[in-house]
Amino acid sequence: MTLTKTRSDSMDFTAARRAMIDSQLRTSGVNDPFVLERMNSVAREQFVPASARGTAYIDRAITLENGRKIAAPLFYGMVLAEAQPKITDTVLVVDSGSGYLPELIRPLVASTEVITPEDAASKTGSRKTYSLVLVDGAIEHVPAGLAKRIADDGRIVTGLAKDGVTRLAVGRKATSEVALLPLIEIGIPRLSEFDKPTSWSF
Repeated sequence: MTLTKTRSDSMDFTAARRAMIDSQLRTSGVNDPFVLERMNSVAREQFVPASARGTAYIDRAITLENGRKIAAPLFYGMVLAEAQPKITDTVLVVDSGSGYLPELIRPLVASTEVITPEDAASKTGSRKTYSLVLVDGAIEHVPAGLAKRIADDGRIVTGLAKDGVTRLAVGRKATSEVALLPLIEIGIPRLSEFDKPTSWSF
């Protein structure tokens, strides 16, 4: 019996990953060797719905089966480049549901733990702290529960949503405060769990 291959099955994903690196990452200034190695090693097509595997390396977000989105590859390359992970880092990833970012960072650090946006946005965060927090999405602010999970002088790399615009942002915890510094405008799926409470004005 002859099996008919689908277009997705027959695609050369290795070539697609190389094209992603050359046409999306390098042209946008993402050239750190460790970033390119990880982006080339992790099969992004395994982290999207089966119906989307043929476009896994497209330069835009893809909707996941849970209704959330996996961001465009460039976002992840920039996150890794800004994080500059160390082998001693303990990492917490707020994952949108794809599992892609945790897999990218895992071999580069001492440990990686994953939580959902709902858990990250809850008011009662875990007492365990991490030297590096990565958020797979754009947030309006760092809630107290998530800030508690960042170790003193720990870092955070995330998307930041403000006035309808999303940017890559970095931050460092000083005392109990975490201030985010926006870096570059880039399309990032927004995580509504991190929306600021609506304030009334008269």
